Amino acid sequence: MSLKFLAPPEHKPLIEEQKIDSTYKKLRFQVFLGIFLGYAGYYLVRKNFTLAMPDLLEQGYSKADLGWALSGVSIAYGLSKFLMGNLSDRSDARKFLTIGLVLSALTMIFMGLVPFATSSILTMFILLFINGWFQGMGWPPCGRVVVHWFSVKERGTKMSIWNVAHNVGGGLIGPLAIFGVEVFADWHSKFYFPGMVALFFALIAYILVRDTPQSCGLPPIEKYKNDYPKDYSEKQEEELSAKEIFFKYVFNNKMLWYIAFANAFVYLVRYGILDWSPTYLEEAKGFSVKQSGWAYFLYEYAGIPGTLVCGWISDKVFKGRRAPATIIYMVLVLVAVMVYWKNPAGNIWIDNAALVAIGFLIYGPVMLIGVQALDLAPKKAAGTAAGLTGLFGYMGGALFANIAMGYVVDHFSWDGGFLVMIAACFLSIFFTALTWKTEIRNLQLDK
Repeated sequence: MSLKFLAPPEHKPLIEEQKIDSTYKKLRFQVFLGIFLGYAGYYLVRKNFTLAMPDLLEQGYSKADLGWALSGVSIAYGLSKFLMGNLSDRSDARKFLTIGLVLSALTMIFMGLVPFATSSILTMFILLFINGWFQGMGWPPCGRVVVHWFSVKERGTKMSIWNVAHNVGGGLIGPLAIFGVEVFADWHSKFYFPGMVALFFALIAYILVRDTPQSCGLPPIEKYKNDYPKDYSEKQEEELSAKEIFFKYVFNNKMLWYIAFANAFVYLVRYGILDWSPTYLEEAKGFSVKQSGWAYFLYEYAGIPGTLVCGWISDKVFKGRRAPATIIYMVLVLVAVMVYWKNPAGNIWIDNAALVAIGFLIYGPVMLIGVQALDLAPKKAAGTAAGLTGLFGYMGGALFANIAMGYVVDHFSWDGGFLVMIAACFLSIFFTALTWKTEIRNLQLDK
């Protein structure tokens, strides 16, 4: 049951025929820019705690303590992306995206400005859990916009471009944190300064995003592009009930479960590196705060070309098959993780190169799993389908990276942590390989 003020806008009568093409082109660019900047804004207020962990360690907290606190984001985000994804499938994407970003930004501003917010592990866990829940409101409305405004044959390319939004936002957080500390002379600014910037991104998203073409007096994207999926019918333009989405299109989809398990291990590597890199680089490799901040920046921004290349490979080289590209990328991730681990302290350029390689490679599989999820469900169930893979990614992979990595490193040193991530690389490859034959069969059926 969706909230009335979030309900999708009514379909409007078709505009004049001669205006459809120009209006469609204008609005497609506009809404794409809106979800790109809106989702980048979410990443300005997602990983602030990670950059503040070295400061919190100086306050006397252990890595295990901080891992527990950080787990609040992963627990809440995994649940929210799935459950709020279902609500998003039945809501106005414009409002849903903006409200989530505003609430997430306000949570981080509160965490930075209110003294007791970082006074205990429990307080930090609660606030990070709240933030994680609001963060889960970002991906689903963007997915809803993509499947309504872009057809199947162009969706892979568009998604690979949109997916770099989190690299833009995630990469900006490092320089913003450095700038905030220098301006305010307060490490708490790592929370509140990016939060203030994120509010500006939320305003831009609200101005630009529109829910569906039909709500703007335009025909469905399939008709406009003359790109009809094999099983398309006009009935798919009707809103679905929560029960239909969950039980008819998501829970009984075997291939969706395979990629969900693969996603858990991809995310373990992604966040095992990302969340602990400032602490690892400063503690084990002798990096300064500025050096680790810029290394964080390089890791995120390397994902931009990596994601675009991965999407192109899956579409052009493997003719729409996602598994081969994912497996190739994860094998190379494994090699880069080994270099990052075994490189002796003091070789800063090699560490940065390894981080750039991991960043270049890891976001391709993250993106492809999301594309597969969107393709495996009707448009009106896209958020829930992607939410299932996200649930596994965050409740499995990211949560383990938050909690277990802290314990593993405390008890078995950084070597133990890297062995866990290497095992995750192998398991991600295994579960992705389970989709190999199914992809071939599905593509043959489509020929």
